[in-house]
Amino acid sequence: MLDNLGKNLGELIRNLITGTSVDKEAVEGVLQDLRKILLQSDVDIDLIDKLVADIRKKCLQEKTPAGLTLREHVLKTIYDELVSLLGEKPAEGDILTRKRIMFVGLFGSGKTTTIAKLARYLKKRGKTPALVALDYHRPAAPQQLQQLGEQLGVPVHVSEQKDPYAAVREATEKFTKNDVIIFDTAGRNALDADLAAELKKLGDMIKPDEVILAIPADLGKIARRQADEFNKLVGITGVIVTKMDGTAKAGGALAAAAATGAKVKFIGTGEKLDELDQYDPTRFVSRMLGLGDMQTLLDKAKEAELRPELAEKMLEGKFTLDDFFEQIESVGKIGSLDKIAGMLPGLGALKLPQDALAKQEQQLKKYKTIIQSLTKEERTTPSLLNSVRVKRVAKGAGVAESDVREMLKQYEQIKKLTRMLGRGNKDMMKMIKQLGGKMPF
Repeated sequence: MLDNLGKNLGELIRNLITGTSVDKEAVEGVLQDLRKILLQSDVDIDLIDKLVADIRKKCLQEKTPAGLTLREHVLKTIYDELVSLLGEKPAEGDILTRKRIMFVGLFGSGKTTTIAKLARYLKKRGKTPALVALDYHRPAAPQQLQQLGEQLGVPVHVSEQKDPYAAVREATEKFTKNDVIIFDTAGRNALDADLAAELKKLGDMIKPDEVILAIPADLGKIARRQADEFNKLVGITGVIVTKMDGTAKAGGALAAAAATGAKVKFIGTGEKLDELDQYDPTRFVSRMLGLGDMQTLLDKAKEAELRPELAEKMLEGKFTLDDFFEQIESVGKIGSLDKIAGMLPGLGALKLPQDALAKQEQQLKKYKTIIQSLTKEERTTPSLLNSVRVKRVAKGAGVAESDVREMLKQYEQIKKLTRMLGRGNKDMMKMIKQLGGKMPF
């Protein structure tokens, strides 16, 4: 997420923390570097100038607060101002109270996929969402929504007459027992007069509790104009920034959306249906600066439905290769190792080799294949794996014998480490239990 912006800001913060001294000249240098980084992320120049001016005033013209060094004060001020730049924290859980949600956005914004992501999010939290197709200008749109609904086990209504107004009337009668109805409106290449009239009429019919605008991150600072146009038309109550993975303009889109006064409620961090995160600028900025985001990591661990009883086995050093296999599966549910690393305090700021985590991820996949090639008895009692058995397992898994031995070594190290943690480190023990016993190896 925001790879370039995050790496550059992380480097800036590392230099600030590890620099030999921080004086007025050093602060000015930090501000110039910060300005350059934000410009590269397509943040609006006026917003950047205001942010830099505010940091300069607080750090160089006002008195440093008691108990803080100038270095600490600069770090805290940069953090606070970036949080302010990138948006206000939405009211926690407000989306769970909504009965009717209307999605708007231009063609190519990722609106339909995002609707499915939100439906999954709501379903995971005990809601019974239903989806309604209102886009009959793009022939494949209703079919796409139906396919996503089937994938999630969520009902979808499509008008046989291909009439969006009829679809609203039919769906509101059909889905009376559902907690929330999400309406997928049409998107065009531009917000023209016809689309505007259609959206306005649909809004009057639906009477939504929430109007969400889907904005792709690659719009950058142009997102501000689009958000303003839709807001004047239908009164948007929230924004979801889509396609946050792999774009240099994502920071600009977030800042632009926040500048309109609309709250960014979620961000789409990938193509999978589980890659939708609640947007909290305090957590987001912390992650970008390499300061970690343990709360999001804990939230993702809970959503992955991790078994808390496995934590006890781990901390006692009693878990088997079956449990080890479950560990690897669970890491995959939480996210890639790269994303997990970014949430761990301090680890996100380390200069890890570019492909280190990718290699480790491939290694974990190989371990899964090896464990699947073991007998039930071997998984329970790994000490049975002598040279003859190792050779058989390697052949069955299509790997080298050294890979099997490496997997066994890694398993023993994890087993020993967690047993030591369980005996001696209460804080770490508590964290592992919160995570359901799942560690990112």
